Amino acid sequence: MFKQRLFTPGPTPVPEEVLMELARPIFHHRTPEYRKMLEQLTRDMQYVMGTSQDVYTITGSGTAAMEAAVACAVAPGEKMIAVRGGKFGERWSELGAAFGAKVVNLDVEWGTPATPRQVADALRANSDAVAVYITQCETSTATINDVEGIAREVAATPALLAVDGISSIGAVPFKMDAWGVDIAVTGSQKALMLPPGLAFIACSAKAWKRIEATRGHAYYVDLKAYRKALAPPEWDNPYTPNNVMVRAACKAVAMIRAEGLERIWAETHKRAEAIRAAAAALGLAVYSKAPSDSVTAVKVPDGVDGEALAKTMSKDFGVKPAGGQGKLKGKVIRFTTMGYTDAWDILAAVGALEMALARLGRKVDFGAGVAAAMKVLAG
Repeated sequence: MFKQRLFTPGPTPVPEEVLMELARPIFHHRTPEYRKMLEQLTRDMQYVMGTSQDVYTITGSGTAAMEAAVACAVAPGEKMIAVRGGKFGERWSELGAAFGAKVVNLDVEWGTPATPRQVADALRANSDAVAVYITQCETSTATINDVEGIAREVAATPALLAVDGISSIGAVPFKMDAWGVDIAVTGSQKALMLPPGLAFIACSAKAWKRIEATRGHAYYVDLKAYRKALAPPEWDNPYTPNNVMVRAACKAVAMIRAEGLERIWAETHKRAEAIRAAAAALGLAVYSKAPSDSVTAVKVPDGVDGEALAKTMSKDFGVKPAGGQGKLKGKVIRFTTMGYTDAWDILAAVGALEMALARLGRKVDFGAGVAAAMKVLAG
């Protein structure tokens, strides 16, 4: 019997309780039953995202919420700043271009976080920019950006700060209101412990002022339509929702609330530290200069084919990590440490890494990585 353990940074493993919700009979979405679920999910997602603002649920991947954040807040011809340090920072830039914005790219070296000073300098040089778009955890490089510090700089200007929290919210500290983030987006298939299919977005009062004044060029992701549909006593979506996923999301996010975000953040950090300690013990380097706790990228050693390493771990040892993206293809392997993973999952992943490296010809001190991870996890 072969068991596959999912270690990609999205989708991530889904708890059995949530899978059972997905297996229940389908039901109609224009009903009091559904509206009650959506109200519950909205309230619980406010907790997860750290906001008193309504959180809108969009049927689609996280990119649907990213698209809404651009299409509804930046009119064609207006200027926006996109912070790019990986594939998903580049997506902000691509969205801006798709909707006719004048995009100013703030490029940082892959694996290096953007600094608040860099963002402040970009805003001073582009005082007419209406928004700054950044990724909290750049999934392709496993790098965390200082959203709290950057938010302070943006708040001192008329510009909005929009944050892609798809690989971070629910796994690492994120406090939308306390930090002064104006638009926050996330997706279901990461720390929220769900399959792909739902996107979430929340907007500050400052953001809503701009959205209301911006001539819309969106339809399905028009946030004005979502706000109108959700307004009590309606608690509804403007278009047909994935109601089965909403029901499952109610279960998953209720589990997060029961566990408590602070505990989840601490446990996620410990799992990430265990992966990093194991890599060091095996003579491997972590790629990022500011590693995220939600996903860890480990450099593939010289002489080893990174694509073959990920394939061997999956095919031969039942642990499925993610390979590198873009210019990191074949150079790193990435491990999730967010969501429905635990200490034993981490040890299995490290063990599979050791065995796969050995199978590909790398000299391995068997157990060194596992022991290093165990010391962290037992602390």
